[in-house]
Amino acid sequence: MDLTLATNEVEGATIIAVGGEIDVYTAPKLRDKITELVGDGVYDIIVDMEAVEFLDSTGLGVLVGGLKKVRAHDGSLQLICTQDRLLKIFRITGLAKVFVIHDSAAGALASR
Repeated sequence: MDLTLATNEVEGATIIAVGGEIDVYTAPKLRDKITELVGDGVYDIIVDMEAVEFLDSTGLGVLVGGLKKVRAHDGSLQLICTQDRLLKIFRITGLAKVFVIHDSAAGALASR
């Protein structure tokens, strides 16, 4: 399965809608997109993971790396995720305490 990325600017935040699988093969595509955005001066990023079907440790590493990149500029990287199987991964790894995870784009935008 491939990875799809669509970016959209809403209320001053950039939302990256991610679809498919974030794994060792596709994660560099997401990393490159986050790096590109930060390079362009975008430090308020929301990653919409509602269409993500699979997430492995490489994908988690890319998200953590993205968080570090935006925090270096006093920015934020928040997630939108309601899928139990993905939320379980964040809980097990302890990353649920690192990332702010919302159940909707409206919730993510309102929390800024």
